[in-house]
Amino acid sequence: QLEFEMNAANDNPLIFEEANETFVISGGNFHGQPIAFALDHLKLGVSELANVSERRLERLVNPQLNGDLPAFLSPEPGLQSGAMIMQYAAASLVSENKTLAHPASVDSITSSANQEDHVSMGTTAARHGYQIIENTRRVLAIECVIALQAAELKGVEGLSPKTRRKYDEFRSIVPSITHDRQFHKDIEAVAQYLKQSIYQTTACH
Repeated sequence: QLEFEMNAANDNPLIFEEANETFVISGGNFHGQPIAFALDHLKLGVSELANVSERRLERLVNPQLNGDLPAFLSPEPGLQSGAMIMQYAAASLVSENKTLAHPASVDSITSSANQEDHVSMGTTAARHGYQIIENTRRVLAIECVIALQAAELKGVEGLSPKTRRKYDEFRSIVPSITHDRQFHKDIEAVAQYLKQSIYQTTACH
């Protein structure tokens, strides 16, 4: 649907240039509701991806659920926070996504002296969708940082060859948690790495 709309015209007036002549045609063709619908569905799907990611990482830091791993993967449980605050950050981003995921296409407000009496709110859907994607990328980055620490504590020698390569790849970006520190730089570094990896994969296809 998005590809179809990207190759169509949903603006007014429409401007054409042919044989050194310019034609301006008013057709009232400015309602971008299909794009708004598609983006609202995108928001729901990406938000759910963040929801699942946060639940996975919570199981890794919760001492009641993570088996024999230390609480919050801390090097000194009870004295150092370990990954506790990262789970806070992920939960905060997931909660923000739930608000942003409210469908923009169900809203409308008149404009242009009531000439445009029903609008798609597609731009709002796009802006909120972009923010949800940015939030979700950071939730996934937090999960990566926490999963690295959990794998290290469990013993990386048990990883499959492909998983071990990925572990080493990400470990070159994020050091082990040996003491309490600010993790925002680690999270941003992994988030940017994920972003570049997605672009490279997309370019290959």
